[in-house]
Amino acid sequence: MIAKVLMVFSASIILTLGVVHLVYTFWGPKLTPRDPALQVSMSQISPVITRETTMWRAWVGFNASHSMGAILFGLIYGFLAIAHSPLLFQSPFLLIVGLAMLGGFFALGKVYWFSVPFTGISISLACYVASIAASRA
Repeated sequence: MIAKVLMVFSASIILTLGVVHLVYTFWGPKLTPRDPALQVSMSQISPVITRETTMWRAWVGFNASHSMGAILFGLIYGFLAIAHSPLLFQSPFLLIVGLAMLGGFFALGKVYWFSVPFTGISISLACYVASIAASRA
């Protein structure tokens, strides 16, 4: 039972971070530059790869898709922990994929993000690992 609770808690943290990030992407100023001129410039400049978008549109799209990935992770691993915990905890594939995803978020958080998401991801990763350990005990 403790393994299931820890996995649900791990998934819930990532789900919450994903939802908050998605909200911040489309509503309010949280993910806009402090310098309004930078947003104007990003809205006028295309990346080298294509002229079909702007840096600003790419920024919004990357943030939205990043949020959707976190939401998907939280929903799938939370659902599996609640509804199909034997499948989840007996599948090395699912456990390794989840660990790789959280490990990737952890590394990105350490290098590129700030303390709030990094702390949340760190707690989520610790709960994830603890849930696996508890399921083996």
